[in-house]
Amino acid sequence: MDNRKKILIFEDDVSILEIVTIILEDAGYQIAISETSHDIIEKVAELTPDLILMDNWIPDIGGKEATKLLKQHPLFQHIPVIYVTANSDIASLAADAGADDYLAKPFDLEDLENIVAKHLE
Repeated sequence: MDNRKKILIFEDDVSILEIVTIILEDAGYQIAISETSHDIIEKVAELTPDLILMDNWIPDIGGKEATKLLKQHPLFQHIPVIYVTANSDIASLAADAGADDYLAKPFDLEDLENIVAKHLE
């Protein structure tokens, strides 16, 4: 039985996915990835993550709509969503989406680890 916390990452930039996966696996988390967001409810139901990292510019419906879908779902609305994007207006985007927190790209890897740990303690 794997007792590690699970993080589901919605991101379509492969280089970011690789770095984030390595950093978070090294920190002891179990990682799952998705390069599209239209099937967020199915993915979350299948994987039951403890935390979600959500990119804003992800196909097909975008991070904002995907986060809203999740936050409206009675079974999954408690899962923390950290919005990760290069958008300059990330704070209001994250708030509009209903995300629990946000991290601006490009981000410091230590900041990534800290924000994840904060929501998974």
